[in-house]
Amino acid sequence: MQHTIKRPYTFSGKGLHTGKAVNMTIRPAEAGSGIRFVRTDIGPDAVIHALATNVGNTDRSTALQQNDASVATIEHLMSATAGLGIDNMLVELDAPEAPILDGSALPYVSAIMADGLQEQPAERKFLSLKDQFHYEDESGASVDIYPADELTMQLTIDFNSKVLGVQRFKYDGGVDYASQIAPCRTFCFFHELEYLAGLGLIKGGDTENAIVVVEHPVSQQALERMKVLFGVGDLEVKEGYLNNLQLHFPDEIVRHKMLDMIGDFALLGAPLRGTIIASKTGHRVNTAVCKSLLNSDLIY
Repeated sequence: MQHTIKRPYTFSGKGLHTGKAVNMTIRPAEAGSGIRFVRTDIGPDAVIHALATNVGNTDRSTALQQNDASVATIEHLMSATAGLGIDNMLVELDAPEAPILDGSALPYVSAIMADGLQEQPAERKFLSLKDQFHYEDESGASVDIYPADELTMQLTIDFNSKVLGVQRFKYDGGVDYASQIAPCRTFCFFHELEYLAGLGLIKGGDTENAIVVVEHPVSQQALERMKVLFGVGDLEVKEGYLNNLQLHFPDEIVRHKMLDMIGDFALLGAPLRGTIIASKTGHRVNTAVCKSLLNSDLIY
């Protein structure tokens, strides 16, 4: 059966990339309505359906746009809805980007799980594949999807990083999303920070909401520049991470990439029955695959 949340929950914070303050309230929604975002700062008609066909920008996050309204960095919330089995929900927010909170999906999951879900009087819709699907591009990313009775996701990441190495993770019905995926935080590499800031991104990023991987030796001058960027008093590098970060899992990076992939594939609009084997993917590839599937005759 379909499910929604039992009551409203409000989350306040700042957008990872815009840095703008945002208040976001998630509410129960009627069966068959899916996941919808409403930009209340624009007006009650600024509705954006959470579907891959509405994906716009995928530069370091997944953004949706429908008509004149857009909403960015929705992948963590979408991941929580998929991981918990939420079919219908209304999301109201007063800014163009969802709050980053601690960089994971755990704040959403913890709040919702405290009350549980509301079963609805409608059968859940699933998507199935008629045949194998294959995607690859010039970046080296690839996705293969095979017909199956249940969803399985296998992901390999390789950033050519001495700190991270090659990491792999498999997500299926035997993995508890709430404890094994939801706590895993977003990340970036130290040497990317100034570049990303130059693009007008990560205005809301800090060492409290992102893991910073330090791949190369860092000068004191570079650390001083990052202090200004993050607005903090002190920074240090130890064991390959900024500020001696304590990882939630040794392979937290690939688990967060899995978190993102679960959120992006939720934009199919219904749970997929299939085996997904992915390598070196990100938001652009994930959402491109979803768009291709929705525009094909492979799913039913």
